[in-house]
Amino acid sequence: MRLISGSRAGICLHRQSLWMTGDVFRLRFDGFRARRWFDLLALISLCVLSFLTLGYHPGFEDDGVYLAAVERRVNPALFPHDFRFFTVQLQATIFDSFLGLWVRWTGMPVAWSELLWQSLAIVGILGAGLAIARALFADRSAQWAGVALLGAMFALPVSGTALYVVDQHLHPRTLATALILGAVALVLRGRWRVAAGCLALAFLFHPIMGALGVSFCFFQGLAGRGKLDWLNELRWPGARPALILMPLGWMFEPPTAAWREALSSRTYYFLFAWHWYEWLGALAPMALFWLLGRWAWRRGEVVLARFAAGVFAYAVFQQAVAVAMTGPPGLIRLIPLQPMRYLHLVYIAMLLAGGALLGRFALKRRVWRWVVYLAVLNGGMYASQRAIFTGTAHLELPGLRSGNPWVQAFLWIRGNTPEDAYFALDPRYLEAAGEDFHGFRALSERSALADGVKDTAVCTQVPELAEVWLRQTRAQAGFEHFGFEDFERLKREFGVDWVVVRYPSSPGLDCRWHNGLLTVCRIP
Repeated sequence: MRLISGSRAGICLHRQSLWMTGDVFRLRFDGFRARRWFDLLALISLCVLSFLTLGYHPGFEDDGVYLAAVERRVNPALFPHDFRFFTVQLQATIFDSFLGLWVRWTGMPVAWSELLWQSLAIVGILGAGLAIARALFADRSAQWAGVALLGAMFALPVSGTALYVVDQHLHPRTLATALILGAVALVLRGRWRVAAGCLALAFLFHPIMGALGVSFCFFQGLAGRGKLDWLNELRWPGARPALILMPLGWMFEPPTAAWREALSSRTYYFLFAWHWYEWLGALAPMALFWLLGRWAWRRGEVVLARFAAGVFAYAVFQQAVAVAMTGPPGLIRLIPLQPMRYLHLVYIAMLLAGGALLGRFALKRRVWRWVVYLAVLNGGMYASQRAIFTGTAHLELPGLRSGNPWVQAFLWIRGNTPEDAYFALDPRYLEAAGEDFHGFRALSERSALADGVKDTAVCTQVPELAEVWLRQTRAQAGFEHFGFEDFERLKREFGVDWVVVRYPSSPGLDCRWHNGLLTVCRIP
């Protein structure tokens, strides 16, 4: 009887332990599921906050080229007179082809498609940033603080390169950046095959960024295998200059005078003409990652130390390549490749690591500190964007009426002039007060003579356009003082039949619309 009672008691205890184990398992599973939902909501919230801080400006800066190329992919009848100013440069990327196919397959308008993919790119960048932060830091406060700093600083200029961390419009570099960061996160987990696929896609969207992404992941791979551990033992970093010899004859061809004139307008191309503070912005992150690596190594945080060593080695190597490419006068044709743009990935890594350290040692889990942190970062960057876009709404979303008189003129032209209309406007119009660098072609979907601001950058990339650019810009010299005879001359010489001029216009033009600042006129 005692044996039976003991067996029954044992069975009861065993059942009770199973029930308790099941309860613990369910609690852990429910907690894990709740944390995943929290992470998803937190990531989406940071993405929205980052987008609102950055702003959205289609047609701004480089989008004058990329958006126009997408529009021509959708409607090949557009830009019959000047399409080479944006299509030739985009032969090396699938960006315009991809978005053109997307618009045709989905039926979604170009404007909404660009907004959608800009949003998805932001989600990709911050999602990949979170994966990288989790590979480097165990503290959840550190992980989220790094992502929050990266998202808030999207509009941070990258020293000397004329780049932002993320542009205020959809750019192939943004899509490539999301893929590269995804590849970095995969490399940190040893998943090289999938990472290679991400890098290949990044290369298709933006070849220069894709190549830099391969270089970045290569050094992270070396660091992850312990090949760069010696860097964390050095008292002072050293590097041997590297020179890449590429079997391309075009780089040694003598440049034309027109191409040199276009090149001279892009002062940031010339590394040895940078100001001291631009050099500081380039070299300081390198030193910071060397210090971070040594600090983490001494604390036994091997993953973080190796990541920092990988970033440092990448920066030293790419800096040496940049000096080798831009220094010798015989390699002047390489300057438009802008090798200093390697800093873009260094700045992203710096923001992630810097924010994570702030979260780990300062923010921790104090709610009020997080509120102040997010308010100061995002509020400060929002204010900086409003100082840049003084004549434009912060979010230029599809369907909303623009308060910018230049954009109003461009949009009126889109809906009220023939598709084959050929326009002339002040070649420095992008620099006009309140214009805020909105590209005419992209927003009006009409052809225009070359401008003296943005088309110069295109000519540095596509030298055969330089002669056309120089001829057209010289013909428009003194545009603000043109009379009817000057507009007739442009019509005879280039076939221009429409103009955008200051209101009121010169006598003799057939003006169809004005808004008090600008008027759109046809040349009879």
